[in-house]
Amino acid sequence: MTTCLAFAILVYMKKPLHKHFLLSIILLLIFGAGFASGMIKGRDVFAQSVEGVDMTEFWRVWEIVQDKYVPTHGGAPMTPNSLMEGAVQGLVESLGDPYSVYFTPEENKSFREAIDGNFQGVGMEVGMSDGVLTVVAPLKNTPAERSGIMSGDIILEIDGESTARLTVDEAVARIRGEVETEVVLGIYRPSTKVELEITIKRAVINIPVLETDLLDNGVFVITLYNFTGSVREDFDSAMVEFRKSGKTKLILDMRGNPGGYLTAAIDVSSHFLPKGSVVVKEDFGSYTRSLRSTGKGYGQEDIDIVVLINGGSASASEIVAGALSQQGVATLVGTKTFGKGSVQELIPITGDTSLKLTIARWLTPDDISLSENGLDPDVKVEISEEDSVAEIDTQLQKAIELLLEK
Repeated sequence: MTTCLAFAILVYMKKPLHKHFLLSIILLLIFGAGFASGMIKGRDVFAQSVEGVDMTEFWRVWEIVQDKYVPTHGGAPMTPNSLMEGAVQGLVESLGDPYSVYFTPEENKSFREAIDGNFQGVGMEVGMSDGVLTVVAPLKNTPAERSGIMSGDIILEIDGESTARLTVDEAVARIRGEVETEVVLGIYRPSTKVELEITIKRAVINIPVLETDLLDNGVFVITLYNFTGSVREDFDSAMVEFRKSGKTKLILDMRGNPGGYLTAAIDVSSHFLPKGSVVVKEDFGSYTRSLRSTGKGYGQEDIDIVVLINGGSASASEIVAGALSQQGVATLVGTKTFGKGSVQELIPITGDTSLKLTIARWLTPDDISLSENGLDPDVKVEISEEDSVAEIDTQLQKAIELLLEK
């Protein structure tokens, strides 16, 4: 008799990440021995364990495939392991959730390398929007940004192959690759209704965190590019710089910010919210819990804040923007955010496979689902194609105007 222990790791991908992964035991399965007589017995046990589901059809198809299937057209040889792997993948795909994925050994290895910090690729965040693979945002000073990739671009093909049936993680795995190699993306750009073919050379990606700028009119700008890495320390330093400047007008620019660690989102929000204020809610279906500000002591009573958002603002940046707006601390200026607010749990299944499963969704303090709706700005400002070409930032101009009016 064999005992198998599986451990769960909470991971928030293309959505808020916990900075330290929480390990917990989730399964304790005991398997009986005896192959010859155990198969039928095992089926009976499995059928009984799935209440209200007749597993006869599954096992009937299993037996027919094993007895009769002959591979053609270069198809891979059939084995019991390959059948089981395909069945598990089909089970997860039936959920229709692009962020829930069963990782085969190769995919599991690649995924773990990514979350461990092996960043080689083109430098952009992708997600699913209305069922299609969409660029959330290219990261600043990366090959994707330099090649002209824009937030909202729909990725139709990767190296000539359609993305129609790919999950987000499968697409990311194909886009990533060795430094100095190239990937060709077939892009549809909704803003101009044109199709493009963009070739990008992969590189080591150094993810920027933030920049600060004191404008001539006395407005202080913090441009926050993501919520990963050293964002907590960097944002603390940026706020010290802001306070030392003696200014009271602040723009927090989170346009094109695809998100990152949940803890970083709470920390940034805590600079402006009273201790105990709700930053975000986690909806687990059967219950909801609130995550609250830790209170950094800066307060908001003596400063005016405008937050810039757009379609590239996702996940953790949506959490911060929603908290500051709905707690009455800041005005949101720009366009509707991407709408990525789900929570995934990474669960080892065997020694070299794992399951990434959506287990919850994010809600703003006013119970707006970030996954379903995104955030609407308080003041909507579009940047026209002409202004973009002329490098005229009408959203930043509007933010400055609102602050100087106060």
